[in-house]
Amino acid sequence: MPKIGVFDRTIGVLENALDLRMQKQQGIASNIANADTPGYAPVRIEFEERMRSALKSGDLQVAATHPQHIPIGPAGADGVRAKVFREPDATGIGDGNGVSVDQEMVDMAENQILYEAASQIISKKLGLLKYVAQDGR
Repeated sequence: MPKIGVFDRTIGVLENALDLRMQKQQGIASNIANADTPGYAPVRIEFEERMRSALKSGDLQVAATHPQHIPIGPAGADGVRAKVFREPDATGIGDGNGVSVDQEMVDMAENQILYEAASQIISKKLGLLKYVAQDGR
C-alpha cells in the first residue's frame, strides 16, 4: 500500500526550486555588485536542466536495502542541486570583467518571476489544505 501523507511530492519539489532560485538570485546580485571589478568572472548557477531531467525521470526512488549501505541522498526533483561555476571573460577587451549588467538584469527579472510563480503555487496548495482542515469553511 502506498504511503499517504499530508503533503504530496510537489511541495518538496517546489521548496527545492525556491531554494535554488534564491541561490541563483544571490549569484546574479553578486555579479551586478562586481560589474566594475577588474578581472571579475561572473558566477553562473544552473539547475533548470537537472530539474527538468529529474521531473521527466518519474518516481524512481533510491533506497538502502541494508543498514550498512552508504546513504546516497535523495532522488528525484526534490534532491536536485545547482551547478555553480565561474564564466571568465571571453571578449579579450577591457579589464577582463565578464559581467554584462543588461544580461544580468534580464536574468534577475526572469528568476524573480519564476520564484514568485513557485511561491504562489505553494501558497495555493497550502490554502487548499487549510480549506480541507476547516471542513470547507
